Amino acid sequence: MRKLVLATRNAGKERELKLLLAGLPLEIVSLRDYPEMPELVEDGETFAANAAAKARQVAVYTGEMALADDSGLEVDALGGRPGVHSARFAGPGASDADRNAKLLEMLKDVPAGRRTARFKAAMAVAWPGGGCGLPRVLEVEEACEGRIVETPRGIDGHGYDPVFFFPPAARTFAEMTTEEKNLVSHRGRAALAVRELLFKGPK
Repeated sequence: MRKLVLATRNAGKERELKLLLAGLPLEIVSLRDYPEMPELVEDGETFAANAAAKARQVAVYTGEMALADDSGLEVDALGGRPGVHSARFAGPGASDADRNAKLLEMLKDVPAGRRTARFKAAMAVAWPGGGCGLPRVLEVEEACEGRIVETPRGIDGHGYDPVFFFPPAARTFAEMTTEEKNLVSHRGRAALAVRELLFKGPK
């Protein structure tokens, strides 16, 4: 069975991606199965650039097909921040709770009507052995609109899920089950497109 390496060591993201890709004829592993691999460099200015870079690095290192995603939160009242810096928003070693606390502190005087935000996700698949020995990389992008609540709500999910309110469901992402969230989320919709890429292969 063909192997697909997820370019993440985050257990929550790995679990979510494996659910989204369930049923594909692939052995899906993650970087937790490659503990000796160096940290990935993701210094792009867009989610798509970071996803492509990570997928390419993993495909080159492992010699296997690789899938990377780069996602984050854009808050309109903060000029689109934290954006590509979502994971590093509260500094090195910060927890999800730390990042959410910092975000809410920055928005404490912003009224509900101006707390609009969106999650964005870019996914990239890299196939080793492309032209000139470089991996062939294909990318997809999706977004999900919502707003930031005043206090965290819910215990499911990860990252900014407890503060991201999704109006059609009248709940935060952390108040939804993983299955419910995957049907509507930025990552869920991107994964649907990725399933097509994985099924068809590189062009």
